[in-house]
Amino acid sequence: MTFQEQIQQGIPNQLPQPKPYETNINHAPKRKEILGEEEKKLALKNALRYFEPQFHAELLPEFREELEKYGRIYMYRFRPDYEMKARSIADYPGKSEQAKAIMLMIQNNLDYAVAQHPHELITYGGNGAVFSNWAQYLLTMKYLSEMTDEQTLTMYSGHPMGLFPSHKDAPRVVVTNGMMIPNYSKPDDWEKFNALGVTQYGQMTAGSYMYIGPQGIVHGTTITVLNAFRKIKKEPKGGLFVTSGLGGMSGAQPKAGNIAGCITVCAEVNPKITKIRHDQKWVNEIYENIDELIDRVRKAQENKETVSLAYLGNIVEVWEKFDEKNLKIDIGSDQTSLHNPWAGGYYPAGQSFEESNRMMAEEPELFKEKVQETLRRHAAAINKHTQKGTYFFDYGNAFLLEASRAGADVMAENPTLGREFKYPSYVQDIMGPMCFDYGFGPFRWVCASGNPEDLQKTDDIACAVLEEMVKNSPEEIQQQMKDNIQWIKGAQENRLVVGSQARILYADAEGRMKIAEAFNNAIKNGEIGPVVLGRDHHDVSGTDSPYRETSNIYDGSRFTADMAIHNVIGDSFRGATWVSIHNGGGVGWGEVINGGFGMLLDGSAEADRRLKSMLFWDVNNGISRRSWARNEGAVFAIKRAMEAEPNLKVTLPNFVDEGLF
Repeated sequence: MTFQEQIQQGIPNQLPQPKPYETNINHAPKRKEILGEEEKKLALKNALRYFEPQFHAELLPEFREELEKYGRIYMYRFRPDYEMKARSIADYPGKSEQAKAIMLMIQNNLDYAVAQHPHELITYGGNGAVFSNWAQYLLTMKYLSEMTDEQTLTMYSGHPMGLFPSHKDAPRVVVTNGMMIPNYSKPDDWEKFNALGVTQYGQMTAGSYMYIGPQGIVHGTTITVLNAFRKIKKEPKGGLFVTSGLGGMSGAQPKAGNIAGCITVCAEVNPKITKIRHDQKWVNEIYENIDELIDRVRKAQENKETVSLAYLGNIVEVWEKFDEKNLKIDIGSDQTSLHNPWAGGYYPAGQSFEESNRMMAEEPELFKEKVQETLRRHAAAINKHTQKGTYFFDYGNAFLLEASRAGADVMAENPTLGREFKYPSYVQDIMGPMCFDYGFGPFRWVCASGNPEDLQKTDDIACAVLEEMVKNSPEEIQQQMKDNIQWIKGAQENRLVVGSQARILYADAEGRMKIAEAFNNAIKNGEIGPVVLGRDHHDVSGTDSPYRETSNIYDGSRFTADMAIHNVIGDSFRGATWVSIHNGGGVGWGEVINGGFGMLLDGSAEADRRLKSMLFWDVNNGISRRSWARNEGAVFAIKRAMEAEPNLKVTLPNFVDEGLF
């Protein structure tokens, strides 16, 4: 069968042969035992409903074995034989170009070079899934190959509910992930209901088909590192940045450190992912001996090198040993997956990677104790460095939140609403007031032709647009504009592409609309092929997350999620090709609501109309909320937006004289 025929087939009429478990692939850890006997039976019935009854007797023992062995039913037998990668949009079967674009993006999320655990359909973050099992993937791709522009596919946490009649201006796909009743959003609820096969953790861009590899966070991390050094009034050159994690998102850190121009030390416990990041040239050197690492760092500091050093071991050892040897750390953070602390997101010190994986599945309570003990050590070591002048920030991975729950010394001596912790979230100090409040966030695009020349042309187009805009930009956003021009000019030489021909660029609403319009004109003129627009959910208005995206909201509303819900509803009727809304994301199940979109540009007048309507709303929705919270940068930005668009009328806050109190 051809690739197109396999897509159109969906779930095969005859059972494929069982597939061997490939040990060279980076697999998800075994999930802990959480289902009772009756619940296991229910999980098996839920899995078997994808298949004709004549296959149940053969599949039942196989699925039972998967459930017992891995804690989930992945249906490995049904993994497709073709290579999993983003192809040219022209290679996909179908009646709708928009549907073909979505197929391309789904396959990119599962590309072996992109996905963290590709055989378990997990893109990043340890549990950020595109689907829960391979039957869902096969059925979704089949539906997309059949879809017309008068239908919408409804996705229930990885499950394709079906194609429904709609209209050409409606989204082609509507995605929800993990949208639980609020009282059922604790970590064990995810374990239970995911094991039952009825919900999943879509992270942010994993379950919304908009992940573009580590590049997606490189730019934001570069901006964060640059501005962290600006905050301490030090040049990055020769400065030391210490952090941890080399996974799907955290793997961007050493590359970002190199672009910023500092010395980066990044610890990682997983040998496979460390090797992958080194092979991809996202990290320069690997060290397993802490003393050798210290010698190398001192040499780099003396020579003011720009270099990234991976330490294959626990980050706690780095913080503690650097303190013992009096090695000065300038800025520090952490990007372990602490949204998922009990199932592989954070590993305890003092024991091997393999022993930790065994313990989390077989002795989960002991594993939790070890993790919390390590968190207390981790925080104590950081505190010693900050007393010597290190600037530490929480990188939105729930480090401070989980450390506080473990009883670590991370709470502020004089807490105020929104400043409970000893250290700020990077959004509070850097990204919020400097970027999000002004509408700057992670706009991204994918060249659907798969042609690297198209990516180069789009880079050039975006750069020309920004250089024209900066001539008339107000002083308040000059630095943001210049940072982005510098970024896009260096994008090609920094070899950021992993998987699809994609690019990320922090831009405001005006920049996003002008760049997208220029792309659409280039497509219309035959200069480039179709382009898929999107963004990270980690943006101005897509996400309500009190300890990350909305942590610089101080009017008491940071625990509300109206903005994210409004965002996805507004995107739906303003022209998005697909939309998504998730419970979970980077800081944990039950801790955040986040939404995203995708939009296909095809050179048409319809695409031009849609991009202007949707992108304007997608950004200004968030600016208006930030403005109402009395964030001064956002007040400036929304007033500017109202001047540019007469139909925009936003309620502005009145500021109260503190002296009255």
